Amino acid sequence: MFPWLCLNHVPGLGPRGVTTLLEAHGDAEGVLAAGRAGRLRGERLRREAVAALRDGSYEAAAEADARAAEAAGVTLVPRPELPAGLAAIADPPPILYVDGTLTPADGVAVAIVGSRVATSYGAHVATEFARGLARHGATVVSGMATGVDSCAHDGCLAAGGRTVAVLGCGVDVAYPAGSERRMAAVRAHGALVSEYPMGTRPRAAFFPRRNRIIAGLAVATVVVEAQARSGAAITARLAMELGREVCAVPGNITSSRSVGANRLIRDGAHLVQSVSDVIATLPPAVQAYLTPPVKRGGPVAGDDAAVDPLVALLTGGERRVDELAALTHTAAPALLAHLTELELLGAVRRTEGGGYIATKIAGGE
Repeated sequence: MFPWLCLNHVPGLGPRGVTTLLEAHGDAEGVLAAGRAGRLRGERLRREAVAALRDGSYEAAAEADARAAEAAGVTLVPRPELPAGLAAIADPPPILYVDGTLTPADGVAVAIVGSRVATSYGAHVATEFARGLARHGATVVSGMATGVDSCAHDGCLAAGGRTVAVLGCGVDVAYPAGSERRMAAVRAHGALVSEYPMGTRPRAAFFPRRNRIIAGLAVATVVVEAQARSGAAITARLAMELGREVCAVPGNITSSRSVGANRLIRDGAHLVQSVSDVIATLPPAVQAYLTPPVKRGGPVAGDDAAVDPLVALLTGGERRVDELAALTHTAAPALLAHLTELELLGAVRRTEGGGYIATKIAGGE
């Protein structure tokens, strides 16, 4: 493991440089030995990388990093032992830092990504998609950012599922600020993962790079809201290049936050309006693995959605959220979450006036 950690600390090398040297020298030990002997073979290597590999100046930093990881209980996974999905990406990291646990079940993972400044619609959809996928047994992967990413992690955790957060900093660095509690929950019910050494502070350039790891860990990527040029759009493109399924939730055509998702649909991504739609895009073997959703609370799944109390109230006509809250004695946040779940199941729909009404199917027609 240590030779791979050393490669992660060679200045100016990076995952692409590592790949180039591995093609020439076989494995990490072979690369380090060739560097010390001054016999490196590889195109376009930076001078600083060649110099460091010759004088071994990377070793002190690698040793300090190993001690920090051990003290924090962080597992170091070298490139040859990476999860199969991640090993397939272009230029995998030489080493992955894992705070928490990765299990074989995480091989059936769906990424949910989107805008950092999500609308209330985007936040609800991300939360409920994550809840639904978790109930089916899928691991939810996202990037821990504010907005859609955080909602995806929270929705999955609320359903008792497993979630993996891919960070653009060290796994021991709280980012965004104030995310310590969420990170602790992810650590306890999944993993925080990163290719960056312990203590690495976030930088803008790190986030586009981490998106390839999100795409690699997932069998499908769902874009909820995204601007035309965004990290979510990058993740979707990378997933397409890997031959993975890409799904997008349609959004308001007048909103800049929906341009990216709507454009993905135009360009061939699956249009999804429910968790069932997402599952239908997956390979048959993956679909077979996923368990039926676990019902909780009132009857809101499958045919039983038609007898849900909210559906019954909405069968007679449109009602607004404040009216429903008064009739059901339910707080608005919980009511909105329930309505969103029913909407995703196709039992109710939102009206142009901002209210809700039961669909024809739910009404028995």
